Amino acid sequence: MSGRQIMTAEEIRRATIRISHEIVEKQAGTADLALVGIQRRGVPLAQRIAAAIAENESTPIPVGALDITFYRDDLSLIAQQPVVKGTAIPFDLNGATVVLVDDVLYTGRTIRAAMDALVDFGRPQAIRLAVLVDRGHRELPIRADHVGKNVPTSREELVRVHLEEIDGEDGVEIERIATAAVREPVG
Repeated sequence: MSGRQIMTAEEIRRATIRISHEIVEKQAGTADLALVGIQRRGVPLAQRIAAAIAENESTPIPVGALDITFYRDDLSLIAQQPVVKGTAIPFDLNGATVVLVDDVLYTGRTIRAAMDALVDFGRPQAIRLAVLVDRGHRELPIRADHVGKNVPTSREELVRVHLEEIDGEDGVEIERIATAAVREPVG
């Protein structure tokens, strides 16, 4: 990691456990509850939250993975050949309370795309949102129900989440964008 660290591995672990408790409390249990992680780092976060719920409630929670690549409103700006990471939702969404899980909430556009993608797989009773970091700067009226950490940022900063499953280490850092030409993916 090269930026200023704003969350350590231990802080990520504690935030994940706290979010798991909040989800169960808001749901009043685990009945009809499912987690869906947004590819890429939302998936291991969803798995961690589900593991924490299973440990505390002695009930396994289904976890899915959602690829929103073709639902993005900025697809033409990202790449000529976007990388598709895959969707796997091995359970029925109809009537379930689905908690979408992502690493960073920024403009809200990723979450809008995720909701569009999710309803193509069924009609959940409710969709909630859990994020590890909420950095502000919303462009759409989207709010997280469960937040690991609120981090005020400027648009000239990047928030980078590192997870053991993908990056080999856990941590969250913030760094300044080197030039105006560099643009963070909308999320």
